[in-house]
Amino acid sequence: MFKKAEKSSLSSMQVVCFKIGSEEYGIEILKVQEILKLPKITKLPKSADFIIGVIDLRGQVIPIIDLSKRFGISDKQESSNMRAIVVDINGKKVGLAIDSVSHVVKVDSRDIEQAPPIVKGISGKYIVGIAKVESGFVVILDINQIFSHDELGIIGNIKAAV
Repeated sequence: MFKKAEKSSLSSMQVVCFKIGSEEYGIEILKVQEILKLPKITKLPKSADFIIGVIDLRGQVIPIIDLSKRFGISDKQESSNMRAIVVDINGKKVGLAIDSVSHVVKVDSRDIEQAPPIVKGISGKYIVGIAKVESGFVVILDINQIFSHDELGIIGNIKAAV
């Protein structure tokens, strides 16, 4: 049985739900700047394995991160319908490559359970909780915890190198 996640002052939040492989994840909608069909990506030689490359988004260089590689998900299928969720992580605009966007759902805080102890390791730090929704479970991510300080430095240096 899960313990309830720590409650914030909000009683509910809207979550953008998306798929990576067969699993459904979510990010609080206030953290999402935009969702776009993945345009042509310029590959970067000798970059971290989870960095696909960069795109030009209205004149801005945006690094694109493959969340499936970052999370170690191996059942992901390559698709021409891939999307990118553009988020701001500690002042850096980053595109998170995902398989598809499902929907936006309003989740009550009482429906968010703390992640079970089995995922409390490295991945547990970027999981806010697991939300129970009509279609099943959605793993809610804390985008500010997905990357280490060193990884954020690497991502930040991409713009300078291009």
